[in-house]
Amino acid sequence: MAIAKAERLMNLALCLLGTRRPLSKRELRESIEAYVEASGRDRGAASGRDRSVASGSEKGATAASDDSFNRMFERDKDDLRELGLVIETVESLDGEVGYLARRDSNRLPPITLDAEEAAALGLAAKVWQQARLAGAASGALQKLRAAGLPEDVDPYEAHGALEPRIPVHEAAFEPLMLACRDRRPVAFDYRKANAAQPGTRHVEPWALECWRGHWYLAGFDRDRGAERVFRLSRITGRVRSRGSGFTAPVPDVVTVRETVASWAGESADRSARIRLRADAGYPLRAKATAVRELGDGWDELDIPYGHGLDAWLVEFGPDVVVLEPAELRADVLDRLRAVAGG
Repeated sequence: MAIAKAERLMNLALCLLGTRRPLSKRELRESIEAYVEASGRDRGAASGRDRSVASGSEKGATAASDDSFNRMFERDKDDLRELGLVIETVESLDGEVGYLARRDSNRLPPITLDAEEAAALGLAAKVWQQARLAGAASGALQKLRAAGLPEDVDPYEAHGALEPRIPVHEAAFEPLMLACRDRRPVAFDYRKANAAQPGTRHVEPWALECWRGHWYLAGFDRDRGAERVFRLSRITGRVRSRGSGFTAPVPDVVTVRETVASWAGESADRSARIRLRADAGYPLRAKATAVRELGDGWDELDIPYGHGLDAWLVEFGPDVVVLEPAELRADVLDRLRAVAGG
């Protein structure tokens, strides 16, 4: 079936590219063998169903065949457009609609990529391969080949001893990527670090970015009326589309990485002092600017203090005690009480 459809699409594309005038549905139906064969099968099947009403059997068979062809033709036309073929719809003076694909509209200009651009393309292609978008990635690569990408440039091939990898394991990645592309609001259940149960978020998605091995979504949180960043691994359940358009302007440059970094204390200009169990909290130890042994199985650490540090400290539970500043200690206690209260 896949081979038959591919052959049918190829024949339709050749017809549309090879004509100098728009071709009607009727002409395409009579010119492409797959359509002729499908029409014959549909007429036979419809006629068999209508044997009990002899006078209406022929009309019923013809109507069923026409409907089947129209559905098949519209699907094929949409598939070709999805593959990148520019198909024009032209209406003649007598009202008949015709279709053609002009060669000048479907000819890509020569494309040249330097080493850095080819490397970026290869990394993107690897992401799509892992994200169940292998077909789209392969199709894009074929279009670049047709436009002049040298055959010796293989975006899928690793160049060098170290091969960069961007993991795409979250089920939310693909629907969110498509929602960002289509500017389509979404809703999803999101579990915060300090929450016992996930809560529903209504978001206008802007961009996705991978930072330190994790994917993040930046967008406008409608419920909070402000920009927010969400870690995809904390999204539970299915991402649901929402029909209405964006209500907030999309920034010209969406700085996902900078926002996440500031929330994680990467750009902090203050310091916090905490107590940490001696055999726990190794990510905190990696960030510490100073470590002092207190004895009795506890250490004292100085760590950068930035927005979101309270949520991160809560993840370590009883292994962490905040000593100062007082506002950070209060924030951590509030979060712990919220978790305990369910």
